[in-house]
Amino acid sequence: MRKTMVLVLLLTLTAAVGVFAQSAPPAAGSNLTIGLVMVGPYNDHGWSEANYDGLQYVLAKVPGTKLVYIDKANSSDRPGTTVSQLGESLVAQGAKMVIFSSDDMTDEAIKFAKAHPDIFVILTSGDQQWKEGKNYQPLPNMINIMGKVEYMKMVAGFAAAMTTKTGKIGFLGPLINDETRRLASSAYLGARYAWVHYRHRSVDSLKFKVTWIGFWFNIPGVTSDPTQVADDFFNSGYDVVISGIDTTEAVAEAAKFSAQGKKVWAIPYDYKNAIEEGKGVSLGVPYFNWGPAYVNAAKAAMDGTWVNHFEWNGPYWKNINDPDKSAVGFNKGTLTREVSEDVDRFVGQMARGLDLWEGPLYLQDGTEYLKSGQKATDQQIWYLPQLLKGMEGQSVSK
Repeated sequence: MRKTMVLVLLLTLTAAVGVFAQSAPPAAGSNLTIGLVMVGPYNDHGWSEANYDGLQYVLAKVPGTKLVYIDKANSSDRPGTTVSQLGESLVAQGAKMVIFSSDDMTDEAIKFAKAHPDIFVILTSGDQQWKEGKNYQPLPNMINIMGKVEYMKMVAGFAAAMTTKTGKIGFLGPLINDETRRLASSAYLGARYAWVHYRHRSVDSLKFKVTWIGFWFNIPGVTSDPTQVADDFFNSGYDVVISGIDTTEAVAEAAKFSAQGKKVWAIPYDYKNAIEEGKGVSLGVPYFNWGPAYVNAAKAAMDGTWVNHFEWNGPYWKNINDPDKSAVGFNKGTLTREVSEDVDRFVGQMARGLDLWEGPLYLQDGTEYLKSGQKATDQQIWYLPQLLKGMEGQSVSK
């Protein structure tokens, strides 16, 4: 009888510990130090700077918040140092919330979150807290945040197709994964829609080529040189290059070619003000606005309402560039008046329900992806296994 009672007591205690271990960290209260780990420089005019600016928004909107950060968290700039170790150093500076702002940091972010159940963790991108996703592993102190920039990539592709004189659009891609396949494919869908429905051309006459460099930005000796990739596009008749990398080589090279008298354009990525790098040649930029989502997360950490979850935030269709409401936007650059009006019209169509992720659609190898009239689920888009039919370029890493 005594053994039974002891066993019951042990099981009860074990269950209680399990429940405690699975609870969110305690509320931070009126003061919250936020740590940010960035894969590139904080001022890269791309992905990292967009995240950095998102935290500046938090500091302005949420009293009691403070920021500590580490940038250049990659194997080239910080050899021998892991991302989880960088997170540890931010905790040592008082961080109670740590944001790992790259999908490239997924494994290390999970390792850190498991080791620090008392720290709020955000993985910008990732799907680990998505119950309906393929990689669900619930961690009570973690959330995933991503913006539905697929819509804005469609706008980028649309603007490119409305501008090109040669019918040849290049896509400067980073590394190959689910995210980059769906973003490149979104740009193609926007371009194809403009080409067929606005310019009334045959879809077969549109050339859309993707060239991958191997990472989010140039690492000499490791990646392909994005400057050379952009030059190769422009030298072979591609007069618009859409960038999918974190840095601005595409617009820099377009500006160089334009100065030589060639009619070329480019579209950067990630950061609202990236078009300033290529005035006169940048058609616009699809960008992330991390501020509102980061504000919500900070407030939840402070007031005790934090719940682990996945969020994939879309545009605020009434104004895609609303800094307080839209998670993604498109900042117009050098567009003709007619193309600018068509871009607005296209955005309006999407706001009213135009869905380019609707069949019939085929994958690059000819496999049916969506039947006629079938709309893709979030999972089908998120986990896109190949580029789409009509696109040239690798779908998987060799």
